[in-house]
Amino acid sequence: MIDSGRGRSWRVVIAPDSFKGSASATEVAATLARGWHSRRPQDEIVTLPIADGGEGTLDVFAATVPGASRRSLRVTGPDGRGHDGEWLALPGDVAVVELAAVSGLPLMRTPDPLGAQTIGVGQALAAALREGARQILVTLGGSASTDGGTAALSVLGAGFTDAAGGVLPPGGGALVTLNQIDLARLVPPPAGGVRCLVDVDAPLLGDAGAAAVFGPQKGATAADVDRLAAGLTRLAGLLGGDPRAPGAGAAGGTAYGLAAAWGAQLVSGVQTIIEVAGLPGALDDADWVVTGEGRFDQTSLRGKVVGGVLALARRRGVPVLVAAGQVDAPRPEGVIGEAALAGLAGGVTAAMADPHRWLRAAGAELAARAEHGHDAGRRHRGI
Repeated sequence: MIDSGRGRSWRVVIAPDSFKGSASATEVAATLARGWHSRRPQDEIVTLPIADGGEGTLDVFAATVPGASRRSLRVTGPDGRGHDGEWLALPGDVAVVELAAVSGLPLMRTPDPLGAQTIGVGQALAAALREGARQILVTLGGSASTDGGTAALSVLGAGFTDAAGGVLPPGGGALVTLNQIDLARLVPPPAGGVRCLVDVDAPLLGDAGAAAVFGPQKGATAADVDRLAAGLTRLAGLLGGDPRAPGAGAAGGTAYGLAAAWGAQLVSGVQTIIEVAGLPGALDDADWVVTGEGRFDQTSLRGKVVGGVLALARRRGVPVLVAAGQVDAPRPEGVIGEAALAGLAGGVTAAMADPHRWLRAAGAELAARAEHGHDAGRRHRGI
């Protein structure tokens, strides 16, 4: 007789990304947990929202790191308008600056691929330094600009001038006229260093670079892409560093700029956040791990939350269940079952109209799948 698992309690770790435009990672985790408990109230559930370095990363750190404290500040947004922004202070004098929160694409009224800039990032970094940060994590994702981080560096004291000695206006479009860079007044990085949490492995330049791949997502035409690419090429020729480094093209080249001028280290956003959030320890005694994102497709396993959680779970021998708005990829090894909100709701529009209802339904559905897949889970763990 097959043991369905209904008579015993399980330890379930729920570690999803946000469902962008619908629910934050914290909301997703809590709602999936409610749905799971509606079917299996006896189970112990640990919620650990995860991010890959893009929008919502501050919320994940705030929810998972004891003693985290939000700091508010007024910033100049990517289109020059003022915005209320924030950064996060962690124990040990560690600061977290989320680019999406101060210079992200959603802060733009209308796309401006040539003029959008990263002034807000520089202002948040400066604020963290003033408060005594000894180490800074900069999460890079969801950017509006392709300025190579030059506007952020300008706030920190770097000078970027044209052939006539005039200060370059902010924005990636102006970089084609860049003639000289002065780092003499650039404030030094904190003693503990700077780590850029990147969610892509794109280099700065070329067909896979910041302008070519991500420029069109920010409203760039073909001519805009050519201009932005030429500007970044000019920046790299003057600033040095390694424009070919994986991740250098993250956030419109902001990763490159901070690495070349400030010595920042480029690291995987999802891997760093998984470690800081404590997911490895949480999986030690877990029977199941539930992860998810808005759309599960072939890109989900490349630098995204689902891929990072799945890789760790495989190493630990913990079976995985996936919740997603839509599922558009074959089931990878280690995943026992999935639940698509669009399928449960009868369509994408219905799912997005009431995402919390369908997340709760997905949680219950995954609990049922866990019961039906209990033997598969045991075989996956070698039991």
